[in-house]
Amino acid sequence: MNRKHQKTLEAIFSYPVNGAMEWRKIEALFLALGALKDEGQGSAVTFFLNDKRADFHRPHPDKEALRYRIKAAREFLEKAGFKP
Repeated sequence: MNRKHQKTLEAIFSYPVNGAMEWRKIEALFLALGALKDEGQGSAVTFFLNDKRADFHRPHPDKEALRYRIKAAREFLEKAGFKP
């Protein structure tokens, strides 16, 4: 995990939740941590990390992840054993 991924991890766990984070940064963090990605139909994407599963829909047409997606990413990371 490089410094950019570390900053993204810290931002996901920051309070209050940052609603202006780009979704691609969250996906890049998941992959850097070793997650497997399964593309679904349309904007659906599933990640598997440390025997945990999380289903997301990529934001569109905007690039920013809304607060509820960032909170879901935080929960997924916590369940998979990752914290900053």
